[in-house]
Amino acid sequence: MNEAQADRRVARREVVVFRVCEDEYCIAIGSVREIRRWSEATRLPRTPHFVKGVINLRGVVLPVIDFAARIGLGDTATTSRHSTIVVEVRGHLLGLLVETVTDILSIPETDFQPTPALAGDETNEMVSGVILLNDRLLRIVDVERFAPHVESEPA
Repeated sequence: MNEAQADRRVARREVVVFRVCEDEYCIAIGSVREIRRWSEATRLPRTPHFVKGVINLRGVVLPVIDFAARIGLGDTATTSRHSTIVVEVRGHLLGLLVETVTDILSIPETDFQPTPALAGDETNEMVSGVILLNDRLLRIVDVERFAPHVESEPA
């Protein structure tokens, strides 16, 4: 068996790669429903600081989380160049405000590594691992743990 045949037998995962504050993150493609250009969100009172607001997604009210604010990097000053990644979490749709989506990649399982132990509990809550890809380090976001608890009806 040659190297190309062996590579095809390795289990792979597809991820959507995006950038926030000069760092690269990725989400399993199975969680992503669509990628949209940023459109202004309507703020809601008494929501956590990282909730940018809600948008109308074809008749569905979609909450949008500012990814940078959620991970403690400060509020995003949005422009038309930003993107919203629509993900499904526990039966609910949720928008993630990011700077830009950069890639959709198919990564061998062997390239996935656990989050370093020194990262701390808060990091481990949201980042389930890392991928070393040439000179890039991609942080793997676990959307199930990243998203705040939702108590309303599914979208």
